[in-house]
Amino acid sequence: MEIAKSNVQSCPAGGVDQRRSAALALSAPRKGRSVTGYDPVRRILRHPDARQAGFKADLMARFGGRIRPPIIFQSGEEHRRQRAATARFFAPRVVNERHRPIIEAEADRLIAGLLATGRAQLDSMALDLAVTVAAQIVGLTNSDKRGMIRRLDAFFSLGITDGDRLIQQVLANLIGQMRIWHFYLRDVRPAIEARRTSPGEDVISHLLAQGYEARDILVECVTYGAAGMVTTREFITMAGWHLLENGELKARFLASDQPARIALLEEILRLEPVVGALYRRTEEGGERFELDIRSANGDPAAVGACPHAIDPDRRRAERVGGAGLAFGDGEHRCPGAGVALAEAEIFLDKLLRVPGVRLERAPDLGWNDLVTGYELRDCRLVIDGSKP
Repeated sequence: MEIAKSNVQSCPAGGVDQRRSAALALSAPRKGRSVTGYDPVRRILRHPDARQAGFKADLMARFGGRIRPPIIFQSGEEHRRQRAATARFFAPRVVNERHRPIIEAEADRLIAGLLATGRAQLDSMALDLAVTVAAQIVGLTNSDKRGMIRRLDAFFSLGITDGDRLIQQVLANLIGQMRIWHFYLRDVRPAIEARRTSPGEDVISHLLAQGYEARDILVECVTYGAAGMVTTREFITMAGWHLLENGELKARFLASDQPARIALLEEILRLEPVVGALYRRTEEGGERFELDIRSANGDPAAVGACPHAIDPDRRRAERVGGAGLAFGDGEHRCPGAGVALAEAEIFLDKLLRVPGVRLERAPDLGWNDLVTGYELRDCRLVIDGSKP
């Protein structure tokens, strides 16, 4: 790797660490041999023999041949075929032509609600947007969206642990199974039934054409729910928090064109990756590696000087993306990165242009063990002059 040249100016904010979730991430329990630094982490992510070991991969392994492994657990040729087949849902042209109008309309709807009441929760607005967009891509459009939002939020906020307390594990698993069954009955099954008779241009229709059974489709829907809905909510909320509290950064965002706004959002995500650790297991030896995405994204050799500050003019090493490894790398790099960035750029551009909007209450920080990332809740917005 060619080392990025150091910035000659002083660090933004006097060198202050601007990460909001650093302390929380550092307190999370370790679950494997820790790998730090940009190059070592990327090397394992790109290694052909490294297999997915996160997102409850151990539980998936227990099912054996009873269900097809979802795309997140596939590897090799099987994974390449599925990625190629589903790429049409996430291609840049599709994002601009098909998804962008939906994002624009939903963002306008959410902003109209804020204007009508004078106050709202940023994290709730972000989840509403993320679920709506992801549901269109996946095909979960034959049930009550408000109910689906509640069901998904309840399931992914359960915080199922990997601890040694048997009673706690059993109880959490029972609650999780009950909630996922509820999600299947209310949301997934109606979507499957509708697409058996009238296929659409969505993931569920594609899976049915591939011969997937209902239980296999359910697992895929849960996977897309975690990747496309839950993590996007945290990204939008975190980016909005930074922009609302930093007047200079907000002004720059609003004065920029679309590519520059996306670049700034990538820089925020580099600093605050939603998924702080990824897990891989080697086929030979079976050793589990915890890949520290935060350390990789804060590696000065890759991202340049002052790595713990937001710097829109950051000078990175060659072949280091704007978000670092926040979207992963290798064959399992997040396919929906372009969709998430489009959602954040469109929504926050509209939100920050609302006259008098400000942060009334910073969000509570929590930890989600399933995605090994932070949660932001109760982030309150208010429009100056609105009634309490």
